[in-house]
Amino acid sequence: MNARPLAKPSQAPRPIATETIQVLIADSSPIQSQLLTRALRARRELRVSAVALEAAALHGFMQSNQVDVVLIAGSNLPDLSMLRWLRVSYPKAAPVLLIERDDREMVVNAFRAGAKGLFLFNHVPFRTLCKCITCVSQGQIWINSQQMRYVLSALSEVPTLRVVSASGRSLLTPREEQVVALVADGLSNRGVAGELGLSEHTIKKYLLRIFDKLGISTRVELVLYAFSHGENRPAEWMPGSA
Repeated sequence: MNARPLAKPSQAPRPIATETIQVLIADSSPIQSQLLTRALRARRELRVSAVALEAAALHGFMQSNQVDVVLIAGSNLPDLSMLRWLRVSYPKAAPVLLIERDDREMVVNAFRAGAKGLFLFNHVPFRTLCKCITCVSQGQIWINSQQMRYVLSALSEVPTLRVVSASGRSLLTPREEQVVALVADGLSNRGVAGELGLSEHTIKKYLLRIFDKLGISTRVELVLYAFSHGENRPAEWMPGSA
């Protein structure tokens, strides 16, 4: 009888290694934070921690821990000052707002402030949140088609910076407000002229009128005045006439 080699026992396929994602939940509601933490910890690739929705609590945790994604939730959302602070202080952490509505102004301002994603709890299944976390941790942006339309629409507009008096009265014309906004963004006279479809000479005349109205004499003073007295707002494109 011919000997037969023993069959090798079948080997189970090795599990595919997944990269661990460090997630921090910042929520103003302790109960919601606890429930969200428990649900996300069911995913093996996520390492989830939670803190109160306060700058001091966030800073204290992130100083000594790696954080890939910050989920910001709470009844008083959106807290855009928190987003701006995270963008400056911890640029490697990707903030995601957990929201119940996504009106145009909130969407545009949230992405301007540094959000990497907006997750609509009332319209999207919870399991999709894990996909959202994975995407933003890889450097992608989590945004739906409606939100994208809002952002693209805002990019096509010329911004204005509404400068008001102590009584709230507007001091400048809409065109002058556009000039102030573009100067405050760091554009030169040539850049402002190109953005508005006007000549540099016209922009110089606008600036002289603005200086006279505000009682200032330099671009530096104008920028400082704008940021201390101004109010950002979107505006319709105005034809490039003087």
